[in-house]
Amino acid sequence: METLITNVLLCTVITFLSYVIGLRVFQRFNKAWLNPLYSVTVFIICLLLLFHLDFARYSSGTGIFSLLLGTATVSLAVPLYKQIKVIKKYFLLIVWAVIPGTLAGVAAVVLLNKVLHLNQEMMYTLIPKSVTAPIALSISQSMGGIPSLTVMFVFISAIFSLLTGPFLFKFIRIKSGIAKGLALGTSAQAIGANRAFEWGELEGAMGSIAMITSALFMSLISVLIR
Repeated sequence: METLITNVLLCTVITFLSYVIGLRVFQRFNKAWLNPLYSVTVFIICLLLLFHLDFARYSSGTGIFSLLLGTATVSLAVPLYKQIKVIKKYFLLIVWAVIPGTLAGVAAVVLLNKVLHLNQEMMYTLIPKSVTAPIALSISQSMGGIPSLTVMFVFISAIFSLLTGPFLFKFIRIKSGIAKGLALGTSAQAIGANRAFEWGELEGAMGSIAMITSALFMSLISVLIR
């Protein structure tokens, strides 16, 4: 029992310190590529190597963060509720904006599969990359993909969208908060929705509903793809 408690405390401290360092670095330099989502990952890997901890031990000691993640996910319902009138007003727009975006991600994977002659397992691994990680993980596993690689591709896709999205908005002069929120929520999932909240509650709510809608739609079409 003492060993278990020590492991939980150590892993919690490592995660907390990594997040604090990543957040401070991001706030200090204010660069999109220093977003805590992936800079913290680097810091955690460095600390795990420093303390000679393998991933299995670290994973077993961070269960509290899984609980907090679930709470944070549920809390997204609050801004959605506050913007319910806007969601009802633009319901069809939301659906017809998110569905093509999700389909475009699937089509890109199918095209890549034909060009690079990927095997079926790798194609199924890549198909769910455009939706939020928990849903992508489940879809990949049910389709016969490699879940661990799927999560990696989800993060790469999200990071790329987060880095290029704001630039594209300026380049093609998109100023609509609804459009920006939907675009980031569809392409960059949770971190896109989080970034949208920095622009305003409306943008954040649109990002959240886009993330949820794309996940639901991907769950449905994955049944047809198999």
